[in-house]
Amino acid sequence: MTGGKPEGKPTARVARAMGSLLVLISLALTACAPATPGNLPSILLFSGTGTSANDVAAVETVLEDRHLAYSTANSRQLNGLSESQLMAYRLMIVPGGDFIAMGDSLTPGATAKIHNAVQGGMNYLGICAGAFLAGHASYNSVNLTSGVRFGFYAAERRGIRKAAVAIAGVDRQPIEHYWEDGPEFTGWGAIVGVYPDGTPAIVEGPSGNGWVVLSGVHPEAPESWRRGMSFVTPAKVANAYAGTVIEATLNRRRLPHFQ
Repeated sequence: MTGGKPEGKPTARVARAMGSLLVLISLALTACAPATPGNLPSILLFSGTGTSANDVAAVETVLEDRHLAYSTANSRQLNGLSESQLMAYRLMIVPGGDFIAMGDSLTPGATAKIHNAVQGGMNYLGICAGAFLAGHASYNSVNLTSGVRFGFYAAERRGIRKAAVAIAGVDRQPIEHYWEDGPEFTGWGAIVGVYPDGTPAIVEGPSGNGWVVLSGVHPEAPESWRRGMSFVTPAKVANAYAGTVIEATLNRRRLPHFQ
């Protein structure tokens, strides 16, 4: 006997608490791992080897602010997904990090399945390293660009590794975004935003039956990334644009682009 109640018979309050705990565990499992087909979010966020944990968290914040359901997959999980399982998602997001380590963590079969899933209709958003991974490269990449290979934005050649960069768009004031070793996209896609030197910073376009958006900058970057740097555009404005880009890619809605 415990506390005047037969042992093993929880009070109604304890029972309700246990039920709430089970619901929370269920929600956590849905958000942190690829879900079953019957309970599948629209978005798959890659969180595997080579990705920046800080950028995964930054993308998650934007997704949660927009109330967009998502699953995450690490390298092992992504390697294990079939092409049909990938195609059950409407959008795959690959964030920033080390694009060579990302490619090395995935099997050639996995990158081929991602390529085929996009050709079959899954959409793809690549941010910085995720955009490099989408191109054609000597390392293990996804090649959603019909063989086009991307180089770094010119600031890299001047020894600059990160900066506040104003990205000009169509019929709007430039927005300053956090840039760190990001690519430019000469040779592929419709140009949504340009770097100060006029090279493409954000591009969009079809790849097979899928829709692809690539960004060389980090609109999702939180305020904490900006320490020691001078920005005119508030982080919340850049973050709102990140949400716009994610929703546009998810829904295959063209962003305003240059002719």
